[in-house]
Amino acid sequence: MNEPLVTIHNISKVFTKGGTPALQNIDATIPKGDIIALAGPDGAGKTTLIRMMAGLLKPSTGTITIAGLDTIANALAIHQIIGYMPQKFGLYEDLTVLQNLNLYADLRGVLGTEREQVFAQLLTFTALEPFTGRLAGALSGGMKQKLGLACALIKKPQLLLLDEPSVGVDPLSRRELWKMVHNLLDEGISVVWSTAYLEEAERCNSVILLNEGKLLYHGTPGNLTERVEGRTYKVTHLSSNARDVLSRALQQPNIIDGIIQGSDVRLVTSGVSESIDMTALDAGPQAILESTPPRFEDAFIDILGGGPKGPSVLAELTPPVIAKRDVMIQATGLTKCFGSFTAVDDISLSIKPGEIFGLLGPNGAGKTTTFKMMCGLLKPTAGSADVNGIDLQVAPGEARSQIGYMAQKFSLYGTLSVLNNLEFFSGVYGLKGNMRQQAIKEMVRIFDLKPYINETADLLPLGFKQRLALSCAVMHHPVVLFLDEPTSGVDPITRREFWNHINGLVDKGVTIIVTTHFMDEAEYCDRIGLVYKAKLISIGTPENLKASVKSAANPSPTLEDAFIRAIELYDSERSA
Repeated sequence: MNEPLVTIHNISKVFTKGGTPALQNIDATIPKGDIIALAGPDGAGKTTLIRMMAGLLKPSTGTITIAGLDTIANALAIHQIIGYMPQKFGLYEDLTVLQNLNLYADLRGVLGTEREQVFAQLLTFTALEPFTGRLAGALSGGMKQKLGLACALIKKPQLLLLDEPSVGVDPLSRRELWKMVHNLLDEGISVVWSTAYLEEAERCNSVILLNEGKLLYHGTPGNLTERVEGRTYKVTHLSSNARDVLSRALQQPNIIDGIIQGSDVRLVTSGVSESIDMTALDAGPQAILESTPPRFEDAFIDILGGGPKGPSVLAELTPPVIAKRDVMIQATGLTKCFGSFTAVDDISLSIKPGEIFGLLGPNGAGKTTTFKMMCGLLKPTAGSADVNGIDLQVAPGEARSQIGYMAQKFSLYGTLSVLNNLEFFSGVYGLKGNMRQQAIKEMVRIFDLKPYINETADLLPLGFKQRLALSCAVMHHPVVLFLDEPTSGVDPITRREFWNHINGLVDKGVTIIVTTHFMDEAEYCDRIGLVYKAKLISIGTPENLKASVKSAANPSPTLEDAFIRAIELYDSERSA
């Protein structure tokens, strides 16, 4: 191991006297020139620890030293040797890319010729040179993160602190961001990368895993993965619906986790000797149970005590949807122009009742704009959309009463409490009297909101913000549910909880259209449409999309491979 750059000794943090510690007795070291993943569920204490390393929070007990400097006693010196990129976009959206860089250069004392050289390097490094005059608020999610990284690197740091830098960023931009950060390691910079994407954590030199403020694990990803060796399986050659097989599997007490993986179901057992009852899975006469190599995510879920079990309570309370038409959502020639810019160009879709339809694409491709037109929040420049046979422009009120919508960005009222938000949205959706009170009680119980019932929404941990947003979208039992990146930035446990609800709602006949940057989530979709440069460039089942890019060099492509290859082919065809 390299020489330690950061030493974290017996760190605890309590925000309110007598309250539960946000961090408790944490000991860890961060070597020079390594990349360290900081992982854990929402509310585990990741951001608190990063802010203490940055000298922005004072520990209740313990010390943190960076290059021999105490983060509190030597705070000014610490700020000169670190770079910090916060979880929320921390730049000025009403300033241009270049103005933001100039501001940070002024703050860090980077002047004259040095500034010119640093700007040239960073703009090339981040590929932002063509966009120096664009307002930061007008950048795509991936470009915003690149700008945030550039500002953190204005003065070359010894330690770079990145608090969930890839949240809301598409797979293509995530790969670029990861490559950029890895190049920094060659310059001897140490990196702490807080992440909800466990495939990112798996690629780091070591992992600090937190839960409820306590250190669960500190070591290499490989050593943690070994804990589930011999306990991971795949059920293949299914002749029944994979979602149904997964639901039945999770009812078996010895299965602690399960996900859909392409046309297969991946399962983790509680012990090496534990068997899986294939008869109870009812996966079909050709179904095969086979061992599969363990992944870091399997071990992560295991060390946290397993994923959510049992059927969705939300789905159990949802009345069955009786479809009256073969098509629940119809979009025809949807086009949206903002001045001379075409955000969506002639997109047509037909989505069946009880189908999960995924809309994928890079940041800025037009997914959210398409979403907003399809649920009546944005008037198309051309084309039309209807829900359950109701035209969204002719009868928007009637159509919206059948729709639930969860926005990409947290769109509830941040200054209102959890209870106030539930009361407000229940009124918006026309719930009254006892029905309204009953719906609020159900949402509080299902999404475990009681501990936060009087908290303002802005102060909630990200996972609970998303739970609140979903509860407000479903409390009136819509027949169609629009989910725009519902699990962006939340941990794998919460993602599984959400998809348990989504799968249960579909079983009740609810039609769901979802966008996501998690390719493993997209595997749950019945069909996927890939949007790129305002166009719908590909559509099909997850398996069909993967099969379309299969080659001798890549005989088992992932959905992410299919995503990136479809974009590359589209670009090459247009440039030919």
